[in-house]
This record gives sequence, C-alpha cells and structure tokens, in this order.
Amino acid sequence: MDSSTFSDKLIDFPYEHYKNTWDEMFEPNNRIKPSYRFLYNFLSKQSVSEINKLKEFSLKFFMNQGITFNVYSDEQSIEKIFPFDIIPRIIMNKDWEIIEKGIIQRITALNLFLKDIYNEQFIIKDKVFPIELVANNPYFLNQMRGFKPPKDIYTHISGVDIIRNNKGDFYVLEDNLRTPSGVCYMLENRQISRRLYPSIMPKKKIKDVSNYPQILYQQLASLSNKKNPTIVLLTPGLYNSAYYEHSTLARLMGVELVEGRDLLMDNNKVFMKTSKGLEKVDIIYRRVDDDFLDPISFNQSSVLGVPGILEAYKKRNVIITNAPGTGVADDKASYIYVPQIIKYYLNEEPILKNIETYQLENSEHFDYVKKNITSHVIKKTDGSGGYGMLMGNSADDIEIEKYFYKIKKNPSNFIAQPILNLSTSPCILNESMEPRCVDFRPYAIYGAEGIKVCPGGLTRVALKKNSLVVNSSQGGGSKDTWVI
Repeated sequence: MDSSTFSDKLIDFPYEHYKNTWDEMFEPNNRIKPSYRFLYNFLSKQSVSEINKLKEFSLKFFMNQGITFNVYSDEQSIEKIFPFDIIPRIIMNKDWEIIEKGIIQRITALNLFLKDIYNEQFIIKDKVFPIELVANNPYFLNQMRGFKPPKDIYTHISGVDIIRNNKGDFYVLEDNLRTPSGVCYMLENRQISRRLYPSIMPKKKIKDVSNYPQILYQQLASLSNKKNPTIVLLTPGLYNSAYYEHSTLARLMGVELVEGRDLLMDNNKVFMKTSKGLEKVDIIYRRVDDDFLDPISFNQSSVLGVPGILEAYKKRNVIITNAPGTGVADDKASYIYVPQIIKYYLNEEPILKNIETYQLENSEHFDYVKKNITSHVIKKTDGSGGYGMLMGNSADDIEIEKYFYKIKKNPSNFIAQPILNLSTSPCILNESMEPRCVDFRPYAIYGAEGIKVCPGGLTRVALKKNSLVVNSSQGGGSKDTWVI
C-alpha cells in the first residue's frame, strides 16, 4: 500500500522513523503493517481539518469528564488535563496471549515470593535471593512477619509495565504491586475511542476493557467469606495525584469512596460512618501508601490512614488490598531477581524477559556503568514517576559527576540499565504524524478465582520528541489500546 495517499490528506511524508526502533504501525519502508491497515484506510480519508476536529472533540471530552492528574512540583497549575493521542495502539491476539501468560506467571511467582519472604524465607536460606535486599529494603515490613493474608494473596491489583525493543520483543520494565494507578485512563480512552471511531470499532473484534470495575469488584468480593461484603475504596483525598481515578473507580464499582476520617475502629473492627450510623467494613481497597496507612504502626504523623487498622487486619477482621509490604517484591533491586524467583517457585523459564540490570553496589558493575554511562540510565531503587533518573545519553559531564557523587554515598539505592530504544507509535502532532516512544501497562486482578488480566491496558506515550520518559508527570500522554 502506497503511503502517498495518506500524505495528500493529512501529513507531510516521509514518516521520520526513530533510528533502530520498532514502530508499531509502519515498516521501515513506510509500508503499513497488516494489523493497522483498516485504521490506516480510515485515517487516510481524513483531511487535516477533520483530524483537528477529532482532536478537539477528545480534548473537550476529557475536560468535560474532568479527566485530570496533579503535578505537585508544578507551581503554575497543580491540576492538568491528561494528554490523549487519537491514534490507538493495536496489539494482535497472538501477541496478547504471550503478554497475558507472562503476566500471570510473573504475578503468581511474586505472590509466592511475598508469602515466603514474610514467613519461612526458604528463598533466602537457599541463597537464591540475597538477604541484604530484604534487610535494607524500606518496603519490607517487620509487622507482616508470620502473617498470611486471606487466600494467601498479597498482590490483588498489579500493573506490569512492558516495553518492546527494536526487534519487537516484549520486556518487563517494572512490576507495580503496591497501589498501581492509571486504570481509569484506560477506561476513559476506550470511551472516547467509541466516539471517534463509531464506524470501525464495531466491525473489529476488539477485546472489551469496560467491565474492569465489575471484575475488580467480583475479585475483591471473592476474598471474603461473606455473601455481600462491604467494600470501600480508601483515598488519601482530593489533592492526591490520582484522586480522579479513585473517585471514578469507586463510582463504577458501586462502592463508597472514603478517607481515613470516614472510618473508625471499635474492638479491632473497622466501621464506616454513614447517615444511618456505623456500618462494618469487610474489604478496603486502599490507595494510601503503607507509610500513611496506620499512624500507630507506621508514620505517626499521618492523618490519611486509620489508627489501629493494621491490628484489625492481622486479627482478620478486615481485608486490605493490596497487602501491606508488597513493595519488597517490586522495587528495582528485587526486579533483578524475578527470573530466578520464577524458576525457584514455578520451575519455569520466564515468558516475559527482564531488562539487563546492574547493581551499583557491585564494584565491577559500578565501573562498567561509569565507563559506558552514555548508553545507560540510572534509577533509584525506590524511585517512581520518572523522577530522580539520570539519562546518560543526554546528561552533561557536571550532571554525571554530581549524580555519581550521590551514588557513592549509598550505592545499594541505585541500579543501571541499558538505554533501550522503546518501540514507537504514530501520534498526531503539529498537524502531522510523528513517531513517539510508548510503553504498556496491563492490569491484573488476583482473587479467589485466580488471576484475571484485563485484555488491554494503558499505553503511555512520551510526547516530547526523542524522549523515553512516558510518565504523565514528565510530559507524557496516553493512547487507547486495542487488543484484536
């Protein structure tokens, strides 16, 4: 298929590929990949003004829906509209099956790891996982030692970040097992896609993601022995960066959205204040970090959580999801050992690969990374949101020197990885079609019925040219993801 018809309508060609990258839609010679041809045919008929109308419609939709996120470091405007690109990312079912199986394998193994690490610690005794990564891990909670949560499930909601390298192979970038965010953007992206593509979506067998809130509710309810347990979603409050998601999820699940001040303890049981009096709470889907969950057990200055809630949890009077202490399995130091964790507990080879990772407390690793810094990115093991990284290919000598000075103070708090060429996906920018780097966060829900992976996820986009940082807090946006 000749791409010239496309340029007549929408953009100035040639499509400028990033060097040595896998593009989701275009072959290197600008031929359209088979999975995208139907979408290409639709877009090729649209004029620039028609495309602009689609973009304007999506922006107004997001504004009217209040689809926002907060950026604490931005003094100009705390609340921002989440950027959305109208060209969906397409994943064919054969690729999705690999992703789904890989995520189920990974979450199963990490859950077994958490059960072991908080109880018998066989993996440490067998010298498969270093004891130092537990002893020095800020996310390991001694308060959870010897306790097994209901159904032995720790990681109820997970968001696994996946990238594609220049050969099209899938790699796991990181596992988010604490309070993963972004799922409501996935849901809203699908809503807007239905309005943007009403003539083509019904004709394609695109897997549904809109039932995620119902599946989440069912999976959480399955943790309780009660027929109709009372579930609440615990939010830090209005000024949290993901508050829009908290309120939307609670509404779609049909559960109460509560803050710590809406709950109280009585005889080691949790109750919710209502207009009709107190109502016992059975399950708490918490979006409050461990440190702020219980001021008696953790941060004494916290006003976000509920005093004594950990004791109620350990007495099995309430179920908390995700379990406190899951962060020990998803920090960037533990990530290095996930392939060994899978082999140890499941006796299987990993379906999804890890990115090669260097521990900077290892002197050989440190020296190698320092000599080859221009081809590596350095991250804090407890970092998130794209903050605190050093991109070696864009940093100057002074930045590098200052960063390595910080590393030397606490080298165990840093890891390094090769800078991979993330796959790119076309975006409509400046009235033309340009490639931008993307990653992918599918969501898995673990209940009594096993692990269910939502057939889609959040495709995040680095909207800045040549940037690899897809986080919304760093100028990223998102796309709808169609699994066909």
